[in-house]
Amino acid sequence: MEMRQLQMFVALAEELNFTRTAERLNTVQSNVTSHIRHLEEELGTPLLDRYPRRLALTDAGARFLPYARRVLTTVDEARHTVRFGDEPAGPLRVGAPESVLTYRLPLALRRFRQRHPHVRLVLRPYVDWPLTLPLQNGDYDLVIRLGDSVKEKALGSKKLNRERIVLVAAPDHPLLQQATVRSADFAAHLLLLTEEGCAYRKKFERILNARGVKPQGVTEFASVEAIKQCATLGMGIALLPEMVVASAIAKRALSVLPWRGPDLDLATHVLWHKDRWLTPAMQGFLETVSETLAG
Repeated sequence: MEMRQLQMFVALAEELNFTRTAERLNTVQSNVTSHIRHLEEELGTPLLDRYPRRLALTDAGARFLPYARRVLTTVDEARHTVRFGDEPAGPLRVGAPESVLTYRLPLALRRFRQRHPHVRLVLRPYVDWPLTLPLQNGDYDLVIRLGDSVKEKALGSKKLNRERIVLVAAPDHPLLQQATVRSADFAAHLLLLTEEGCAYRKKFERILNARGVKPQGVTEFASVEAIKQCATLGMGIALLPEMVVASAIAKRALSVLPWRGPDLDLATHVLWHKDRWLTPAMQGFLETVSETLAG
């Protein structure tokens, strides 16, 4: 089994197209086809189903893919370690929610870049899907996640800070005329919420469900910025980290509802897989983000 075969298989699994894979790897299509065929012969099973107009991973291909990625990631880490020693270098794949990427990480990223110029940062949005396998395989090296706790035993973690989660609406919203707002009050109002996997949305919906409250309606967004803008226009009540809406509150474009229900706040954790070696780049990022965001 050769490294080139693994590289081509991973690229083909992502592109699911021989022509695009060849272009991506700066080779010819026949070369990709040949390497994949030899890999399948060595493994004794097809890795891809070839349909007339498309490709698809077989069950064996889907099982093999995370191992192939892990091998490539390990070799890449070893190459940079030999070349640079203890100096952080090479690619570093970091996942974080949009709100953290936009409002918390820029200062940490600038400091990290100044300290470790040989590291190539790859930043990817992250909502709240299962993390154990992506961190083990090297899809992510580190992930920043909002949550009450870290329950996955395979993951290492460091708590950074605690984010305040608030309910906000345009200043003329009727609930802002009340001295207090409780769960039952949302039965007559529209909520503007993030995608279903979002940690603070799940926490808030658990509170409402426990009290038998069903909002009048929910409009779901993939972007916290879109939620903020729609709330500013009076479309409904938004549930967002305070960092996202702080400037709008200061300008009186949004106001915080006087929520008197259970605590909505969440801790910020940085996570990694315990089975993977913490590379100098990962350690450098942990140090920088810890000193920048801890509080």
